[in-house]
Amino acid sequence: MPSAPDNQARIHSSSLYNEDLAPVAPERRTWGTYNYAALWVSMSVNILTYMLAASLIQGGMDWKQAVLTIFIGNTIVLAPMLLNAHPGARYGVPFPVLARASFGVLGANVPAVLRALVACGWFGIQTWIGGEAISTLIGVINPAWRNFPGATMICFLAFWAINLAVVVAGVEYIRLLQGISAPILLGVGLLLLGWAYTNAGGFGPMLSAPSQFATTADFLKFLIPALNGTVGFWATVSLNIPDFTRFARSQRDQMIGQAIALPTTMTLYSFIGVAVTSATVLIYGNAIWDPVQLLSRFKSPVAVIVSLLAILLATLNVNIGANVVSPANDFSNLWPRRISFKTGGIITCFMGIPMMPWKLLANHKTFIFGWLGGYAAFLGPVAGIMICDYFVIRRRILLVDDLYLRGEFYEFSRGFNWRAVGALALGAGIALSGLLIEPVRFLYDYSWFVGFAISFGAYFAMMRKPSVATFHG
Repeated sequence: MPSAPDNQARIHSSSLYNEDLAPVAPERRTWGTYNYAALWVSMSVNILTYMLAASLIQGGMDWKQAVLTIFIGNTIVLAPMLLNAHPGARYGVPFPVLARASFGVLGANVPAVLRALVACGWFGIQTWIGGEAISTLIGVINPAWRNFPGATMICFLAFWAINLAVVVAGVEYIRLLQGISAPILLGVGLLLLGWAYTNAGGFGPMLSAPSQFATTADFLKFLIPALNGTVGFWATVSLNIPDFTRFARSQRDQMIGQAIALPTTMTLYSFIGVAVTSATVLIYGNAIWDPVQLLSRFKSPVAVIVSLLAILLATLNVNIGANVVSPANDFSNLWPRRISFKTGGIITCFMGIPMMPWKLLANHKTFIFGWLGGYAAFLGPVAGIMICDYFVIRRRILLVDDLYLRGEFYEFSRGFNWRAVGALALGAGIALSGLLIEPVRFLYDYSWFVGFAISFGAYFAMMRKPSVATFHG
């Protein structure tokens, strides 16, 4: 058996290792309860949270149904969030390295790339929102801009370039601003709420709009994919949460911080989106789910300019923090010796454009049923496999050094655990079959739940043999 110094030398020279993917040293694990609560406040208070809630109103729910759907969905997703957070806090490893325990040291690239591609989509969506805000801002200053061909696309590319410049310069350049992104967007939300209250005649009228569903069956037909989409909204971070909890002082700190902040902040800010969108039905005759488009209708240029500048600043902060950190690690995991965290961030920026975010945000159906429900069919199975592996198969015991070495415990079959890959394919395939076979449409409507359950069960069945499940060199 090699000595500890020799083993560390092997790890540092391994093709699976770089400093960005290395376990966080104890002295760097300084995040407490407040840090995790603040993290979720800053990530939850964003335009997409508003739009998620607003899309439920646009789909036909009343305000109580929409807020309750958001609360239930975020309470559900908190469970896999905390479960996947545990190994990050205990061993200090990021998501793509943790995935090596279940998928193999090379097979981990499968879930990592799936997660990274989803993050690229979210990066593109946030960037499109920022570009839309810039275009609206210019239109307020110079109305002729509104008739300029491709105005929003030009502004999208301009805001994309700003995001790229921040990634190239280093995310530390905006860390001082990240702390104020949530208060800024909260201020914009309260501004919209005040406007809605005044113009709709108070909370009574603005919250009096009834549900648009004639029967319980019609309501359930929309509720099921809406709840699935709400869970899918944070299904991304429920996988890569070890990227953040690896810095935790203790399990208690990260668990309490997340449990307090995630469901409550999402529900409260969602209420603003629900209330304001309900008011637009009374004021304009139709539900306007995009706050940037709503702000463009304001008569005061000063209010529009200040609000849109606030949205730009906050969107930039949220985009870098929520949509670059994870895929940067995931892409780095593909080739640790050549792809650094910064290079991974640059790849994310370039991948965000071909994801065509303007189509993903075309309407509430493409956003909830297409985007959120579609990727949930892949991320649910990954969550099921990783949770089963860590808590049931490994019983929370990981050989951390072997996660960075070829030919050791997590080598499986030439670096791939084909049982995990097969369980992922089975869970995703069954969930997606609902798109093709109408009688089993419910499988797709509940894609995250179906994928999670199928892959969890299949992985457990294939891995429970002693020769596979127990530690061996």
